Order: sequence, then C-alpha cells, then structure tokens
Amino acid sequence: MFNRAKTIGNNRGIALLLVISVTTILIATALEYNRRARFAVLSTAAARDRLTLSQMTASGIHAAMALLAKDRAESNIDSLQEDWANPDKINELLSEIPFEDGTLAVNITDEMGRIQINALVTFPDSRNFNESQRQLLERYLNYFKDDAEETPEDSQPPAIINSLKDWLDSGDDEAITGLSGAESAYYQDLSPPYSSHNGPMADINDLLLIKGITPELYYGRAEKPGIADALTVHGMMPGAGTSFTFPGKININTAALPVLVAMLPTESVDLATAFFELRQELASGEEAPDLSDPAWYKNMAGFSGMNLDPKLITMASDTFRIVSEAKVNNATLTATAVVQRLQNTKTGKWDCKILSYQTE
Repeated sequence: MFNRAKTIGNNRGIALLLVISVTTILIATALEYNRRARFAVLSTAAARDRLTLSQMTASGIHAAMALLAKDRAESNIDSLQEDWANPDKINELLSEIPFEDGTLAVNITDEMGRIQINALVTFPDSRNFNESQRQLLERYLNYFKDDAEETPEDSQPPAIINSLKDWLDSGDDEAITGLSGAESAYYQDLSPPYSSHNGPMADINDLLLIKGITPELYYGRAEKPGIADALTVHGMMPGAGTSFTFPGKININTAALPVLVAMLPTESVDLATAFFELRQELASGEEAPDLSDPAWYKNMAGFSGMNLDPKLITMASDTFRIVSEAKVNNATLTATAVVQRLQNTKTGKWDCKILSYQTE
C-alpha cells in the first residue's frame, strides 16, 4: 500500500541534503572569492609599497647627489669634515623631502677611500705590475690573513695578486704570472667553465671568479669584514689620446682603517690606528689642519715620522658611493649608487653622473 507520509519524509530529507550541499558550495565559493579579494588587496598594497620604496630611495640618491655637487662647488678637498660625511647634515636635508609614510636613511662614502683593484696593472697596456699598488694590495691581504688558520696556497696574498694580474692584463696565454697565476686554461677546466677577463674589472663581484678568492675572504665573517668592503673597480681617468688609466690614489682623509694599514709598512698597524683615531677626532671638532696639504699629518704630534708613498695619496675625490634605504610598513628597499662628480664645460656648474645602480 502506498505510504504517502514516508514518501514526503524522504523528499524532505533529499531537499535538506540538497540545501546543505548548495550551502556548502556557496560558502566554499564565498571563501574563495574572499581569498582572491584579500590577495588582490594585499598584492595591490605590496605593489604600492614597492613603488613608494622605489621613489623614496631614488629621492635619497638624488638628494645626496645634489649635496655632493654643492660641496664640490665650494671645496676642492674631501674629508670627514664635509657635510656629505655628516649624518646630521644629511638628515637635515632629507627632512625637506615630504613622505606621508615610511622612513628614509642615506649614507655617503668616498669611493676613493678604497683600493682601486684595476690599478694593480699599468693601463692602458696592462702588461706590467704597478709596483706601489702591488705592495699596497699585498699588505692589505696580509691584514686579513688569519694566522691561526691554515690558508690554501692559492689563497695566499702573493698567489691571489698573481691571479688578479692575469685576470686584468691584456694577455691570455700560457705565460701566467709567477707559478700561481691563472689564465683561461685554468678557468676552462672549472664547472661551469669561463674565460679570463683580460681587461679592467667592471663589477667588484667578479673577484669571486678569480682563483684563490673564496666567498669567506670576499664577504668576510662576523668578526672581520670581507675584502670587498675596501676595494673598488672605479677610479678610471682619461690618459693620453683616447687611452685610459687607473691612478690608484687613495684619499687619506676618508680611507677606512684597513686601507690605512695597507698604506704603511707591515709593522705600522698601531700607527695607522692612531692616525685613524686622530682623523675621527678632527671630524668631530670645529678646528682642523689644512687637509689640502698632502703631508698635513706630519704637523700633528706623534706623526712626524709617518711616511706615505706620494704615488698613493690624494686629498680629494669625485667618486662616491651612496646607500639609500627606505622603509614602508614591513617592507624595506636599499638602493646603492656609485656616482661621479663632473663639471659642465659650458656653465661651470657641478653635477653627478651615476656610474652604477643596484637595489636589494
């Protein structure tokens, strides 16, 4: 006999299951749309922050360039007494740049306070060592050498210098420098293989390609910075005709302590440290000696016997490194530019040209 009540109950059960199924699908769909909407909002916010960070770091770079151009118009020397080296002066300048959100920090350092790696050989022929630069670099590498650890033969300072010369010089033959140099024949046996550059280095990171230079030596450790912190590929100057050269002169008014150590005989670490501390004291004081005199330090108490190679010394620079760091919300962007100050031959005004630019 037909049971109408049971049939109605079954239909209601099926209807309930359908309602539950449809509701489940609708909830899942709503959650997915919500996820996509949130992702779109977050992506838009992240893109907005990236654009803001990019604009902020660029503003910092250009503000620093303006400060450097102004400095060059007013002074022929460069030292830690200059406005570009004074964090308070830089922050004062940045305060004039309006940003609704975020913070911006800028640091300027003298690129000619570093050792010019390309000056190791005598360009434009590049076939021979620049002897004063060879000695400078050897003392610098010895300063980083850890006597408590056994250093592989290829990573000994003389071996690294020979390999550097082979990387920079114009020859690419079997006549490697000394017994430890390296030309393309050596690098072609590596995995992956590559060739010796045989010309001036354009990127300091190329040092990692050279025989004997390990990542630890390049990047450093917590207790000791890497060699990349005090070396530069910049400093090229025009030579005779269409040629070029790398003078390799170092600004002793701005050089870091490891560079100052390398400029003096091996046993003069304490003297270099004392000179570095003296220079820091002069930077914080109101009075300073005539820093345009290449031998100004000899007039300071305790430094009359300090002798620096005249071939290595300069008091001025037109090449600087600018680091601009911007922060917005939880995002950070750092832009690093190496700039060169140039004078307009028509107007006589100074401006800055960007030589390299990278962000991270």
